[in-house]
Amino acid sequence: MSIVGYARVSSVSQDLNLQCEQLTAAGCEKVFSEKQSGTSASDREQLQECISWLREGDTLVVTRLDRLARSGKDLHNIIDQLQSKKVGFRCLQQGAVDTTTSMGKLVLGILGAVAEFETDIRKERQREGIEKAKRRGVYKGRPASIDANKVQALKAAGMGASAIASELGIGRASVYRLL
Repeated sequence: MSIVGYARVSSVSQDLNLQCEQLTAAGCEKVFSEKQSGTSASDREQLQECISWLREGDTLVVTRLDRLARSGKDLHNIIDQLQSKKVGFRCLQQGAVDTTTSMGKLVLGILGAVAEFETDIRKERQREGIEKAKRRGVYKGRPASIDANKVQALKAAGMGASAIASELGIGRASVYRLL
C-alpha cells in the first residue's frame, strides 16, 4: 500500500514546490505534479499517469480539493475511477475528505460543488471585467493571428479556399470565415 501525491498549478509561472513539500511531509512516497489548467481532467497527463499507477490499497493525496478537480463532474469521475481500483482518497487541507467513510463522501460532494461554484464565479467576474474594459475602449481582444488582407490578396490572385488554407497553414473554415 502506497501513499501517492498529486500536485497541480494552473500556469507555468506558478510554483509547485509548496504542494510537493506538503505531500512529502504527509508521507507520500511518490508525487505526480504538473502545470496545467484544472478545468478538464482529460488534458492532464500527469493525473492520468497517476491514476494508472495507483494500485488496490493505495491512497491518493492532494493538498486541496481544487488541485484535483475544478468541476463536480470531473471530481466524481476521478473519484469513481479511484473507487473502482479500490484506491482511497485524502485531502490535506480539507481533512474531513476521506472516501472510505460515508461522511467523507458527503463532504467530498459538498466541497466539489463549492469548487465548481468558485470557478463559475471567477469566470463571471472575468467576463464582467472584459465587458467593462470593452465599453471603456481599453480591451481590444486578442490580435488576429491570420492576416485578412493576405487571404483577400490570394483570393484575388485566383486561388481557391483549399489552396489559400494550404499556403497559409490554416484551416479551410478559417479562410471561408475571413472571406
